[in-house]
Parts: sequence; C-alpha cells; structure tokens
Amino acid sequence: MSELKKAIHYQRDYLEKRLHEPLAEIAAKLPTAWPQREALDTLLEEAIRHLSEATFVYALNTEGVQLSDNISRSGVLPEHFGRDRSQRPYMKEVVPADGFLLSEAYISLLGRRPSLTALQLVRDADGTALGFLGADFDLRNLPDSSDALYEEPTEWRQIKGDPSIRGTLFLQSRTESLMDRNMDTALAILEELFTERGVFQGVFHFSSTRATVWTVDDPYRYRILTHESLSDPDVCLAFPHEPYPPEALIPRDDVARVLQGLKALRYADETIYLRSASLNLFNGMVSLTFSCDGSHYMTWDEFLARSIEFWIGATG
Repeated sequence: MSELKKAIHYQRDYLEKRLHEPLAEIAAKLPTAWPQREALDTLLEEAIRHLSEATFVYALNTEGVQLSDNISRSGVLPEHFGRDRSQRPYMKEVVPADGFLLSEAYISLLGRRPSLTALQLVRDADGTALGFLGADFDLRNLPDSSDALYEEPTEWRQIKGDPSIRGTLFLQSRTESLMDRNMDTALAILEELFTERGVFQGVFHFSSTRATVWTVDDPYRYRILTHESLSDPDVCLAFPHEPYPPEALIPRDDVARVLQGLKALRYADETIYLRSASLNLFNGMVSLTFSCDGSHYMTWDEFLARSIEFWIGATG
C-alpha cells in the first residue's frame, strides 16, 4: 500500500471512530417516529445540533427514498422529501455488519464539493431493518487526525507522458536553446543559489531556458529566472546569503554533481534528451522529464549511480 493510500486509510479510520457512535445514538431514537415525515424532521432537527460537522441529515427507507426533509443547522429543506437517492454512490456500497458505513469521497450534486456520506442502519425493536439515517459532510468541515499529511515516498517512480509526443519521438530532434549555449554559467549560478543563497527547490526548463526556484526564507512564493538571469552571475546578489540547511538530504558537495548529471543528460542524445528537471534539497529527490514526455522521480544518490547509457535505454 502506498504512503498516500495509507494516509487516506488512517484518516478514514479516524473519521469512522469519531462519527459512528453519535450517528448510532441518533438512529436509535428514530424508530418511534418512523416513517412519519414531521416526526422524523423534529428528531433530526434536535440531532443536528449535536452533529456540528454535518451539512445535512435525513432519513431513508430501505430502497433509498427519502422519508424526511433535508435538515441543516440553518433550517429545513423540504424539496428533498421523497428524493430517490438509490443511485448515489454511497447507496451502492455494502453496509458492514455493524450497520455503519462511511462512503468513499465524491463530488456533491448541490455544492460541487468533495464530500462524504455516513449511513447508519435504523432497526425496530425486533431488529428489522427500517431504513437508514443519512448524514452528508463537506470534507472541509471534517476534523483531521494529527497525522493527516502523508509523507511523499522516495522509491523510484516512472510516469508515462503524452502518447502523441511519444508517438512522434523519432521525428524530432533537440533544438539548441539559449540555456544550452550558456549551460556552464547557468549551472554555476544555480549551484550558488542552492548551496549559498537559500534556494531549496528548483525546476529547470532546459528547452525553454528558465528556472523556477523557491527559497527557505519565502517558501510559499516562487521566483522565475529567465535566460537573462541565468546568464548573469549578478543575479546571485538578489538572494541573501544563507547557510546550507542542515536538514537537507542532499550533501552540499553533491549538488554540483547532480547539476552536472543533468547537463550530461541534456546533451546525451539528439533524439532522447532531457527537457526539464527538478531538485529538492529537503526530500532529496530529483525528477527528470525527457523528450519522449516520460518522467522519472528518484533520490539524488540513485540518480548519480546511473550511467548515461542507462537513461537512454530507460527512456527509449
């Protein structure tokens, strides 16, 4: 299971534990009012006051037809009475044995927002299923677990690009860019920015001669360095001196080796060549996008361990 899937699973488990008990308590009160619309509305209006994250609550029969109005904290929405929800994604999922289901996320019909629906089975005193208590949640209103943000994996990944580009690969060849003509100066400037001037992330567009960089002092905004900037060492003076970050996963002395490796791939072949690349000091990752539009993501040391011949074969 990927780190992303693990994070989603962990967050869903957190939400299920948080929502199951209050919905079960509400559902236990509904059989006394079933299936009277006004009586159900009254109980649900009281219930939503104690379910602050919910957008709407409502009651459904076993066929997925709504027996109550939509109840929100701001009032009653009567136009939803009698609505057939049987074709909504959450009604097509299998309800677990405990009677509680937290749906997969979907885009809501009304708000066009990423949402979840929780369903709790409603039973009478004899255990016969009467229908469901439904509660809709906008994802932005749901709490996060303390470890909600996942860690980006570091294993090698290859992602296929545009098939139309790959299909015409051997009809094209590398056209010399302004950055190609001035590559050594551009890479020397980038090395200075990474090792001495606080840049920690950069995306290098060799074919269109520009670089986009992010700095530790202002990480939420990027700077675009055009051909003029990448050919003028004075640009370094616009970035204040910063010590090399101790948290960086790429050793300071290896930044130049990585940049030289990118240069070698740019010139390695006239048909299969490096079009763009990125470098991040803190996660230690390098990305490569070739003329065939295929992309590779790997750690810096994996990148340095591969020969030019490997890359031509891996992308051809």
